[in-house]
Amino acid sequence: MRQAARSRFSHRPLLLALSLALLAGCGRDAPAAAAPTASSAASAPAQALPSQAGQIQVRTLASGLRHPWAVALLPGGGYLVTERIGNLRRIGADGSISAPLSGVPAVYARGQGGLLDVVLAPDFAQSRRIYLSYAEPGEGILAGTAVASAVLGDQGLSAVKVIYRQEPKVDTENHFGSRLAFDGKGHLFISQGERTLRPMAQDLGKLQGKLVRLNLDGSVPADNPFVDQSGARPEIWSYGHRNSQGLAFDPRTGKLWESEHGPRGGDELNLPEPGRNYGWPLITYGIDYSGQPISESVGQAREGLEQPHHYWAKSPGVSGLAFYVGHPGSAWDNSLFVGSLAERNLIRLSLDGDRIAGEERLLGDLDQRIRDVRVSADGKVYVVTDEENGQLLEISPPGG
Repeated sequence: MRQAARSRFSHRPLLLALSLALLAGCGRDAPAAAAPTASSAASAPAQALPSQAGQIQVRTLASGLRHPWAVALLPGGGYLVTERIGNLRRIGADGSISAPLSGVPAVYARGQGGLLDVVLAPDFAQSRRIYLSYAEPGEGILAGTAVASAVLGDQGLSAVKVIYRQEPKVDTENHFGSRLAFDGKGHLFISQGERTLRPMAQDLGKLQGKLVRLNLDGSVPADNPFVDQSGARPEIWSYGHRNSQGLAFDPRTGKLWESEHGPRGGDELNLPEPGRNYGWPLITYGIDYSGQPISESVGQAREGLEQPHHYWAKSPGVSGLAFYVGHPGSAWDNSLFVGSLAERNLIRLSLDGDRIAGEERLLGDLDQRIRDVRVSADGKVYVVTDEENGQLLEISPPGG
């Protein structure tokens, strides 16, 4: 059942709509006079900010990052952070920032493309293996989402292997996705976008607009839903997705949750199930940036197409996802955090099972685009801000 957040999104003038579109879609960055220098800020005092349950403490661990896209928490302290221009950096527990690590695959750093997600393999403690998603350049101006695995060393990556390529590569610059998530059963899920070529999201012979499920080595699981369907790509788990930039498994239930950009309005949360069609562009709660209906859309519902679990009538520009569970003494226990690009804040959804029981906005005073969010075992929250002078922030919960 759809759950509408706040009021319906009203039509606005075209100029404002286009501005919001760029914010929500995380489009091209404005040219900067000079690139900032990445630097530690861990010694700076924490900033107290409000929340519904009391003050939170926000500490800047690193600054001067160029449009950071993802953060992975390293065991024993420290972080890996991707910068969309193609850099992977290690940040120490003390806030020290490495030079860009060597061995990162070449990326297509145009429009919304570049180096995207980074996650640690389930056996990272033994294998030191990580996974990266990125926009991979092809012939000429073509590009597509790709995923590589690699072994993390002190100065760089080794044993780099591309395990997935979105096919066919196309010549648009936006909607690459992409987040990565492990199900704990030997599978890797890869979220993507339809590259602004809307009909591709419904074409099972192409990988744009699809959520993909692979084995950890990149091979296709024998029980994927379209393995035996002629003309369909066997990698596909679900389809009809516009541009998915958040992906996380709920530790309480093992269910997969996905956040997805709508057009002008209609950002979604889905719980993708195998073989299901999530409707884009045939159904949507959003409209075109011009203010007109989506040309392919038949409305907000159609038989055989899945409804999102939750949607926002006005797009916050949803990005990374992280569950906050298993902390019964915390006011934030049983929450889902969602990065917000257009609203420039961090959304906290209170959960009652799978039901969204409440919604709170955090970090609005910082006025920064929250691209990714992760939660540590000790209950701290980490975000990266997608800015030319981007930051890695550590958030202590109220009473924490």
